[in-house]
Amino acid sequence: MISRTENGRDISEKGTGLSFFVIVILIFSLMYGYIGWRLIIPAALGIFWNSIFWGLFAVFVVIPFVPIIFRLKGIENTAVDLAAWIGYFSLGFFSIVFAFLVVRDLIWILGLAGQKTLQLFSKYFGAGSDSSSIVDSGRRGFILNSLNLGILGVSGAMTGYGLFQATKVPAVKEVEIPFDNLPPALNGLRIVQITDIHASSTIKRPFVQAIVDTVNGLDPDIVALTGDLVDGSVPRLRDDVAPLAGLKARHGSFFVTGNHEYYSGVKSWIEEVERLGLTVLMNEHLVLEHDSGRILLAGVTDYTGGQFHQDHNSDPHKAISGAPLADIKILLAHQPKSIFAASEAGYDLQISGHTHGGQYFPYHFLAALAQPYIAGLHKHGNTRIYVSRGTGYWGPQIRIGAPSEITVLKLVKS
Repeated sequence: MISRTENGRDISEKGTGLSFFVIVILIFSLMYGYIGWRLIIPAALGIFWNSIFWGLFAVFVVIPFVPIIFRLKGIENTAVDLAAWIGYFSLGFFSIVFAFLVVRDLIWILGLAGQKTLQLFSKYFGAGSDSSSIVDSGRRGFILNSLNLGILGVSGAMTGYGLFQATKVPAVKEVEIPFDNLPPALNGLRIVQITDIHASSTIKRPFVQAIVDTVNGLDPDIVALTGDLVDGSVPRLRDDVAPLAGLKARHGSFFVTGNHEYYSGVKSWIEEVERLGLTVLMNEHLVLEHDSGRILLAGVTDYTGGQFHQDHNSDPHKAISGAPLADIKILLAHQPKSIFAASEAGYDLQISGHTHGGQYFPYHFLAALAQPYIAGLHKHGNTRIYVSRGTGYWGPQIRIGAPSEITVLKLVKS
């Protein structure tokens, strides 16, 4: 039987602090300021329209934070959900516009630098003729504005495509995980992983129900839900995640906390997930008998859990402490960063999520800076790790180049 204590000090369950919001708002302001500088000013629309567009940009800076602020104050309703839809969707669109503008301007700068270099070369090594040219500012402005319109059009098309990819029912992805000493009894065992659903203002019950229906149709031996189930309180999202009670698997369904559970009231969500019939593993393990094979299944709290509650420090070593002999040792850990301790502790497989595979191009490069692995199957020392691209999405309702997935992890003898 699994037991746990709840005596840890609550450092924060109300968000990431004022300083975090100030920093993020500053970053957003710089991003939207750059977009306005490169789009609004070259268009030369006049004072009235310039004021209108700059005012809209100011709204776009603030609106993604509106649902977060209201949620922290305990206000959750349909109007807040609508603000989230508008705020996150506009953020997705303008973040793509920003990326295109930065790339365009870098190319422009490199082109100007090359032109100046050629002029200097011609001046000192040429025939002595005047190689300077008259700059046609009108033509340059026309080209710039045409490129801007093209960027807006392409960004809009990409945003629409990304919206479709993010909101559709995730595809089933089958992955074989080979092990040298896997006993025949465990050959073919199927673990279905769902992760990073992020039930929230923009992800509701029908999406969760579709996930459950898909999972049950896969006839899993084990269901692993590796964190970030929600973005919001239990009272607001209880009905949206209720379909999880219908998950069916031979050995049961198991859950570990992700970082977003800590932003949403982790203790309340642990109780709710258990009420739905899932087993929550918090630096704990249990042994599952599968025919004549034995699986040690362990789970850890999120990598950052100790920053919120002292007794939620993530500890793969503690999770396996006192474990009996087993044919294979599997760890459920929300963040791939846990692989370092997991490999030291002797796990055969770690199953993780968190990264969303970067969610959409080109920002997947940022995910690669924060985690050792962002998607797929890898081997770290003697431990294999599978990182899912996630089943839902977070923030902008966009997925480009990182499709969502419901993953069937099939153990096979190599």
